[in-house]
Amino acid sequence: MKNLIFFILLFLLITSPTLSADNSKQGFINVPGGPVWYKVSGNGEGLPLLALHGGPGSTSCTYSLLDPLGDQRSIIRYDQLGSGRSGRPDDLSLWKVDRFVEELDVIRKKLKLEKFHLLGHSWGAALAGAYLLEKGTKGVASVIFSSPLLSTPLWIEDANYLRSQLPQGIQDTLNFHEMANTTDSDEYRDATRVFYDRHLTRGEAKEKAECDGAPWNQVIYEYMWGPTEFHATGNLVDFDLSHRLHTIDIPVLFLTGEFDEARPETISKFHKMIPGSEFIVIGGVAHASLSRAPDNYRRILENFLDKVEKNNSMSRSQ
Repeated sequence: MKNLIFFILLFLLITSPTLSADNSKQGFINVPGGPVWYKVSGNGEGLPLLALHGGPGSTSCTYSLLDPLGDQRSIIRYDQLGSGRSGRPDDLSLWKVDRFVEELDVIRKKLKLEKFHLLGHSWGAALAGAYLLEKGTKGVASVIFSSPLLSTPLWIEDANYLRSQLPQGIQDTLNFHEMANTTDSDEYRDATRVFYDRHLTRGEAKEKAECDGAPWNQVIYEYMWGPTEFHATGNLVDFDLSHRLHTIDIPVLFLTGEFDEARPETISKFHKMIPGSEFIVIGGVAHASLSRAPDNYRRILENFLDKVEKNNSMSRSQ
């Protein structure tokens, strides 16, 4: 009997949301595969913004930098299963796009998001796109594809181009270890940092998110993607939504950095595939655009979301 009471209390602790000192709400939602941690910040009157983090296998903590927008709308983020504060099952069969789509759908329903905006960065944009194309756009007011992965073949094509701009010695080191399957070597990691310094991080963060206690999951990253940003070997190797983007029938914003591994030239092509979509390049930054240009990033989101809601309001009044 005591054991039964203990497990009931534990279940209630995991599944019941809690209020923080800043009036944010957080808790756990059970999805296919285990519990997922989420947080809702802000209570502005605008439609909520649900943010999907990158990786796969990373965490949502950087999205805490969007909390200043909370006076306008609720900012909702969650650590995808297997990463951050969420459950960490070791079943490799869980790490596939379809299950992440179902996870997102469960979270949306549990949080009663009947009308909301969707933001996805990098792999999060892949998840956002897959969700819209599989589940439809009903109830989604708009989507922001931030430095998006929407086609692995095009991503690798861009990566190969950017690699060709690296010093020849760095290129040779990368090629040697990839062919020798020794991508776990220190020499390969050192060469990888040269690419990352140019096209992933590029400079110091202007604002730093609090990520203690929310580690990412390298196993998921390598199983779904590969050893580095520019060397895809996982089950996303053939992922490609580009031929279906034109069917997305809600307002779309494409956003990328000037030096992003999600190259502006390619994101511009995606933009042209969706009639009426918008496209903005954030100057001076690479893939980690939110932490390197937080004020500009927030301002771009604020302007886009306000415009979408204003247009929706005018449409309803006509």
